[in-house]
Amino acid sequence: MRRLLLALGGAALLAGCSTVPETGRRQVMLVSPNMEAAAGLSAFSQLKKEEKVSTDSVHNTRVQRVGKRIAASVGRDLPNAQWEFVVFEADQVNAFALPGGKVGVYTGLLKLAESDDELATVMGHEIAHVTSRHGAERTSQGYLVAGGAILAELGMEAKDVDPAKRNMARAAYGLTTTLGAILPFSRLHESEADAVGLRFAAGAGYDPRAAISFWKKMAAANKGGVKPPPWMSTHPSDEARIKSLEQLAPKYLELFETNRKRFE
Repeated sequence: MRRLLLALGGAALLAGCSTVPETGRRQVMLVSPNMEAAAGLSAFSQLKKEEKVSTDSVHNTRVQRVGKRIAASVGRDLPNAQWEFVVFEADQVNAFALPGGKVGVYTGLLKLAESDDELATVMGHEIAHVTSRHGAERTSQGYLVAGGAILAELGMEAKDVDPAKRNMARAAYGLTTTLGAILPFSRLHESEADAVGLRFAAGAGYDPRAAISFWKKMAAANKGGVKPPPWMSTHPSDEARIKSLEQLAPKYLELFETNRKRFE
């Protein structure tokens, strides 16, 4: 039975690989694009029922303007994409994008991101998560982790391992997969979305350097808060992110200058 499960797992890995187009990074993918898009459309529909949608014409015009330019900058079709940009009335400094082309921006973010350039780098980052299929990749990783846990349970059952040692093995497996795979991949996704998102923003004629000023403001707003150590965090530290953006942004200045002229 164990050999059969291992063989099936290996076959799934071979059949479930994809590539992030903008970076060339290979990723394990066990979720179909259609399933992913359907889940995103359903989740966004539910969010619009549960949260207050802003009717502020200034906020909505701004998000629509920036969002449509970023979406065009992606340069390729997304599975079942029905682009929609919605402003939610809430103080949280946040935005998100879901498969299917659904993007939400909170009014708290619009207050901090004072320029369209800053807003574009944030929206570009969120849309990059979707185009890079980070959510589906995390789900696929979850499947693999769960499969590994099942194999471990079968192995312990076959060897009649006592309950105390089983609990220790389960705890060790959970800690190892979390610290050794899940959290590092989450930080990788954030860094990848930063790079791809800057490309999208620059391609839409927005200054990629605005990401630096935005994250400096975010760092100042978050100063004094309790944060986990970097190796236990889902995101890079503010300092590491700003340093990375300072290195990335100049790479996209030529793309920005070329495309800025189209919107002057």
